[in-house]
Amino acid sequence: MYLRDCNVKLVGIDSHNIDDTAGRTRPVHTVLLGVGILIVEHLCNLNKLPDQNFKFTATPPKFKGVGTFPVRAFASIEKK
Repeated sequence: MYLRDCNVKLVGIDSHNIDDTAGRTRPVHTVLLGVGILIVEHLCNLNKLPDQNFKFTATPPKFKGVGTFPVRAFASIEKK
């Protein structure tokens, strides 16, 4: 898979799920999470971010034993 082979650390998307939800399998989740790549879904306004010079933060609450949970996600744009 392209993202796995590029050694990314996190994938963020502006959709409710990175996989096709029509079926019961989650191949993208399986591949990415299997190699330690985090997935952040339900983001918005990604088109307003610059191509570089920003810091993304996704702060999760403290949960154990769950498969999905909310985060407070935001980007800080760095001044040049």
